Amino acid sequence: MITAKSYFSGAGGMDLGLTQAGIKILQSYEMDETCCNTLRSNFKHEVLQEDISKITVLDQKDADIYVGTFPCTKYSTASDIHGTRNGDDLFLHFFRHIALAKPEMYIVENVPGMRKFRIVMEALTKLPDYYVRVECPINANMWLPQERKRLILIGTRKPFNNLKYPESKPIRLKDIIQKGAEVAIPQYVYNRINLIGNYRDKPIVSNPDFNDIAPCAVAHYGTDRSTRLVQDGNNLRPYTTTEFARLQGFPDEFKFSGVNSKVYKQIGNAVAVPMGKWVGEQALRYFG
Repeated sequence: MITAKSYFSGAGGMDLGLTQAGIKILQSYEMDETCCNTLRSNFKHEVLQEDISKITVLDQKDADIYVGTFPCTKYSTASDIHGTRNGDDLFLHFFRHIALAKPEMYIVENVPGMRKFRIVMEALTKLPDYYVRVECPINANMWLPQERKRLILIGTRKPFNNLKYPESKPIRLKDIIQKGAEVAIPQYVYNRINLIGNYRDKPIVSNPDFNDIAPCAVAHYGTDRSTRLVQDGNNLRPYTTTEFARLQGFPDEFKFSGVNSKVYKQIGNAVAVPMGKWVGEQALRYFG
């Protein structure tokens, strides 16, 4: 069986997708305690609450595939608002693991904005003895009722050009909504709807009856549920945690640790599960 190690694993969206594709995860590296609890609640493989910048490489378990889904915050266009779009050095530590361990394949998932960071892209695409292809954008709307564009980078020891894109129809928003769900609606949601106070933009409203899809599920939804609302019959409301997880392709039996705000954050930070499965299926095509 093809094996993989997962770095910056978060709540395990990529891990779950790879597992569904038939790849065996040996280890997940993640610093956040709540995410580690989520991983341990849903997977049987080893979960290491570690800072990879502080561990050596060659005395760790080896695997066929190394997967890096390092945080996208510093590469996102949203960071421009706060003046923090400057990248970070986490990619260097993942790069260090690739350069020293030299796995047969390495995979990176991040936002399309990562392409603008020349140093990051040079490091990840010019490693000697690897053939690299960059697929961008890969949009979760191929599988799910969510607009979520991502960059997928695949490095292999041999040439690999045999990628196959999905042909199935995506799940509809109306298929994941819990009709009539009772949701606590904070006052700030109404304030945004009516542009009261400091709000300048109205919420993005998706109507399942009009075959709408949702905007990108974001990590800060747990602290501000006014940005994305769903039309539920005559009611306009935020998404439930179950609906938010479904937008990312998590099955209902998947267990998230922590309070609701942390659940929304984990879901928003996760790799969409079907996207992870697609990546795994392409990896298996390479290994034949």
